[in-house]
Amino acid sequence: MQNKLRIIGGEWRSRQISFYDAPGLRPTPARVRETLFNWLQYDIPGSRCLDLYAGSGALGFEAASRGAKTVVQVENNPEVCRALKENAVKLAATQIKIIQSDVFRYLATDAEPFDIVFLDPPFGLNLATQTCQWLENKNWLSQQAKIYVEVERKMKFLDELPENWQLLQGKTAGEVGYHLLERIEPI
Repeated sequence: MQNKLRIIGGEWRSRQISFYDAPGLRPTPARVRETLFNWLQYDIPGSRCLDLYAGSGALGFEAASRGAKTVVQVENNPEVCRALKENAVKLAATQIKIIQSDVFRYLATDAEPFDIVFLDPPFGLNLATQTCQWLENKNWLSQQAKIYVEVERKMKFLDELPENWQLLQGKTAGEVGYHLLERIEPI
């Protein structure tokens, strides 16, 4: 079954993308995406973005629509990747690169620093903290990178983040906690 969502702003505003109905896939709701991209409005144009656990692709496509120079979407599920690729073709999104891989296998490869990372792992697997540590320890982040993390509302992960990360914004919506963090270059 195919589901659809609308891109909120930018070049592809109001265009629909389809996503595969995979177990555990939860697209970031429109209201949360709107808040997030208001927070990032000055950071997105010309940025290099990494969309881990890409799922529906909503965050990566939204970033590309709003002027990101490059968006790399990493997703493990082959059917979900196929839908991402179809959407990229439909939108002629040449700045989007889709990689079918486990996130940790991808992060174990040679790092290329990103300015913005979207991190929305499947709920119930406690992947957010480990993924954040790998991003920092394996040099995937540019100086002052922004990292968006979406987790279960009740999850207490902020105390386990790298020491040089600071919380810029944080909110909840329903059962979701969403946070914008910034990496400060260690001294």
